[in-house]
Amino acid sequence: MKILLVGNGAREHIMAEKLAQSPKCEELLVFASSMNPGIETLSRIYHVGDLNDAKAVRAFAEQNKPDFAVIGPEAPIAAGVVDELEEAGIPCASPTRKLGQLESSKSFTRALLEKYHVPGNPYFRIFKSENGLAEYAQSLGQFVVKADGLHGGKGVLVQGDHFETVEEGVEAAKKFIESDGSVVIEEKFVGQEFSLMSFVDGESVVDMPPIQDHKRAFVGDKGPNTGGMGSYNYPLNLPFLTKQDLKDAHEITVRTAAALQQELGRPYKGVMYGGFIAVKNGVRLIEYNARLGDPEAMNALSLLETDFVDVCKAIIDCTLDRLNIRFSDQATVCKYVVPEGYPTNPRKGDKIEIGELPGGVKFYLASVDQRTDGLYMLGSRAVAFVGMADTIEEAETLAQKGVESVSGPIFYREDIGTAELIQARVYMMKKLRG
Repeated sequence: MKILLVGNGAREHIMAEKLAQSPKCEELLVFASSMNPGIETLSRIYHVGDLNDAKAVRAFAEQNKPDFAVIGPEAPIAAGVVDELEEAGIPCASPTRKLGQLESSKSFTRALLEKYHVPGNPYFRIFKSENGLAEYAQSLGQFVVKADGLHGGKGVLVQGDHFETVEEGVEAAKKFIESDGSVVIEEKFVGQEFSLMSFVDGESVVDMPPIQDHKRAFVGDKGPNTGGMGSYNYPLNLPFLTKQDLKDAHEITVRTAAALQQELGRPYKGVMYGGFIAVKNGVRLIEYNARLGDPEAMNALSLLETDFVDVCKAIIDCTLDRLNIRFSDQATVCKYVVPEGYPTNPRKGDKIEIGELPGGVKFYLASVDQRTDGLYMLGSRAVAFVGMADTIEEAETLAQKGVESVSGPIFYREDIGTAELIQARVYMMKKLRG
């Protein structure tokens, strides 16, 4: 098969690796916004263009005639790339623009769950002006401000973390109304967040292992939000979750997929990535994304034993129920190396070198440029290192050796996957649930 991959980050690097590993993949075609040397070596044709120019992606696809396409990041989905490809007769293992509103519009998703009585919603209201906004926020006690559209992981502001007073939250909400036309104000949840990503073909929902991401830049969950500094999974389940928590999260995704089909008249095909939170009395939905997470893709796809091409085809053909999707029963820890100053004022154009790595460690390139004399950072997350082993302790040690192998003006979170950080989260949930 010829397969088209859209995107060029570390998430797309591991997607490219898994696609290229398949004996069914004869040619990998890539449409990217910049050169990723890791992906480029795996592809036959690598084209640099505007990921959000749906017609340009279509033209590239029509010229090269892939058997199917899969989209990495969220912005091309929101820009209608899948719609254009499907019009050209190219099936996609990713959702259309309307179905992708699950991620691109926070108000759409909250209203959808409310309309179809899907559990997991917070108390919330959607505001298109500031009228009544302050009063409603005050009534919630602690609250969260969510931009309606895509803001690169920086459109969610939580009271106590990103702002302190109602007045500060209202000012932030006003800016989101100006930029997006509306804003969602909702209650603040207290608990532990986790990612449960699922392959969905409209009828069947197949969960990947639960993973915990780390959005804050610095050790101990301090500092500004980022795209994600790293993530980990345990064999079978995260230690602060119960089996019932996973069942509840799965059921929310199943019912959301059914609600989407009922609301929009066509099946959701692709990955539904639920950002959930375990709270005192169950599980709630923070948000949905319409694609694989980054960094969570590095954990999940490292564990995927089933041919990724077969998974994509089953999503397209609505035959997930006939495919035995298997994941390795191991632990993974992913840690990102980022430039000094990231995310608020990152250094750009600095050279880095990756030293010798032990077995069990792999790396995936993100915001880097390959020049004749080596790798240079471009200002965002640069390289993701993944350690994979039978225990979380071994996986963390491997990932740490990976980030320590990099020389240059970089930093990383050494606490991701460590016993101290994880036990603090286990203790928090035990205390919360009595």
